Amino acid sequence: MGETITITMSDGHQMPVYHAMPSGERRGGLVLVQEIFGVTDHIRELCDEYAEDGYEVLSPGLFDREQPGCALGYTGSDWERAIQIARTEHDWDQGLKDTQVCIDWLAAKGHPVFIVGYCFGGSVAWRMAQISPNLDGASCYYGGYIATRFADEAPQCAAICHFGRYDNLVDFAPVEKLIEKQHPTAQVFVYEAGHGFNSDRRKDWHPESADLAKERTLMLFRALGG
Repeated sequence: MGETITITMSDGHQMPVYHAMPSGERRGGLVLVQEIFGVTDHIRELCDEYAEDGYEVLSPGLFDREQPGCALGYTGSDWERAIQIARTEHDWDQGLKDTQVCIDWLAAKGHPVFIVGYCFGGSVAWRMAQISPNLDGASCYYGGYIATRFADEAPQCAAICHFGRYDNLVDFAPVEKLIEKQHPTAQVFVYEAGHGFNSDRRKDWHPESADLAKERTLMLFRALGG
């Protein structure tokens, strides 16, 4: 079970960050990036699971400036608020800087350092794999920007992407074009599932796909020294 700590960001903001220490031998550091709903119970559970796999995990509250302690639900007004923050209020570039601070915080303890992200966080993870000099590997789940806004640039580190073929929020046509680019540092996996298939809180949860994606993620990290 982890705990929330405070880390100073590049602009001086005191950001709450969920921190989970590894069980047993430390395999490396891992930044786990939230969905648009914030650092929810589900995100914290994922952090704890990766800690049990041997990783020291940080999950920054990237929407804390817009809504302190952001942890929204998946439906109704919470859904609408999450969309509002992500699309109109959140400073994307500042969020990348915040994520980099967490990467560097873990790198100061030694490499390897990895990143994993879900939905909004999947896009962040992919972009950080392209621009961060301090990452050893990335696993990016169904991020909407991966195959559109940031499709052309190859990641600097080894990266894998996970997409659902029947995702109603991420158009599959750009994903097919991303696969055709054959970036030498990236591999794209497609699952017979919808959006958010990794979350047991969502209607599109697909446990077989979630288990396979997690297995591939751990295989990548361990192949890279974790």
